[in-house]
Order: sequence, then structure tokens, then C-alpha cells
Amino acid sequence: MNTKVIGTVKKVGVLMALLLLWQLVFYLTTSVFQVWRPFMVPNPLDVIRVFGNLAGNNTLFIAISASMRRVLIGFFMSIAIGALLGLLIYRVKFLNDALKPVFLGLQTLPSICWLPFAILWFGLNETAIIFVIIIGSAFSIALAVEAAVKGVTPLFIKAGKTMGATPLKMLLYIIFPDCLPHVIVGLKQGWSFSWRALMNGEMLSATVGLGQVLMLGRDFADINQVMCVIIVIMVLGMLVDQLFFGIIEKKMRRDRGIV
Repeated sequence: MNTKVIGTVKKVGVLMALLLLWQLVFYLTTSVFQVWRPFMVPNPLDVIRVFGNLAGNNTLFIAISASMRRVLIGFFMSIAIGALLGLLIYRVKFLNDALKPVFLGLQTLPSICWLPFAILWFGLNETAIIFVIIIGSAFSIALAVEAAVKGVTPLFIKAGKTMGATPLKMLLYIIFPDCLPHVIVGLKQGWSFSWRALMNGEMLSATVGLGQVLMLGRDFADINQVMCVIIVIMVLGMLVDQLFFGIIEKKMRRDRGIV
């Protein structure tokens, strides 16, 4: 049997085992020992039912589309801004000394802290949410770019200068390929920060989106809907990691002869 097929079967088996374990825990804690009331713990069967209802009336797909549009716009804008800031603090020592500690502080600041500013400046609209996404991930990307460029092998730089490489060629053929793996790690971190910022923004100001569907579940005390949205967010994150970042990382490993 193909290795990939075996790997897929194992993954499905693990997921099924986790689902059965989850159902068993729900049954024991709510029916047998009565530790929790049924509405306090998500029931796997009810979560599946909620997923079917949300998918059947297109609520889930409309929410996913709205959330993905916002997070992609915010993330790519964060990449542009973060890369520029990262290169600036790398090239200019004064900016590195002055701004890098500020970026470190801003990176650790929860993105929800920026929501009052976003609402006051932009109102309850798409721009406010995208602003929160950018402010929540741009600084982590900037620090990752700065660290990646700083970590370029000095021998490669010296070899490029010796061979007469222009600054543009040095950037395209030496610096960028060597620091790309570290940049990808930073982008993955920035992507996770973007999702967290998106959820913070949508739960407070969005009319359509996964955060809004999650908040509706909270407002109606429907723990199964809340859990359904959480699982959808997790699945989307894993898909992006596998289909985008995962493919890039595999290509880099092949190019470097690691795989």
C-alpha cells in the first residue's frame, strides 16, 4: 500500500479515536456522573448537527468567505508593511536601537487592545477589522524579517561581493534565498496572529464572519455552535498551513537537498 495512503488512514483513525473519546467523555460527565449539565459541554453529535444546519443554509460558507477575505487582505498588507519595517531596522542602526524594543513590546500586546482605536478612527466597518489585523501581525513579521536577514551566512555575502554582485543581485540571489526559511517561519507566526486579531475584531464589530457566528452561539448559550466555529477555524488554519506554507517549505527542502 502507498505510504501516503497509509499515512492518511492513520490520521483518519486518530481523528475517529479522538471523536469517540470526546463522545465518551461527554456521556460520562453529563449522564453517568453528572459533573456537568448537557448544555455546558459540547456534544460531538450536536456539533455535527449544527455544522450541517449552518452549512445547509449557507451561513457557514458566507461567514468563511467574509472572514477569509478580511484576513487575506490584512495579512498581505502586514507582509508588505512588516517586510519594509524589518529591512529598515536592519539597515539603519539608529532605527534598530530605537524601534526594535518598541516592536517587541507591540508584538506582545494583545490585538484586542487596539479595537477602541480602530472603532474611534474608522467606525464599525471592514477597515477597522483590517487595521486590527495589520497592527496585530505586522510587527511580528518585521522582527522575523530583521532576524532572518541578520542571520544570512556572512561567507555568502563576502563571496557575492568578491564576484562583483550588484546590490540587487545580492538581494535576489544570495540574501533572499538564504533567509527565506526563517522568513517563512515568521510569516506562519504572523498568519496565526492575523487570525487571532480577526476573531477579536469580528466578535465586536462585524455583521458577517466566523467571529459573529461564534458570538451568536454565545449569546444563545449554544455551546455546540461555539465549538463548531472553533473547529472550523482550526481546520482552516491547518489547510492554509498544509496547502500554502507546507508546500513552500517542502520545495525549499528539496532545493537544498534535505528531502
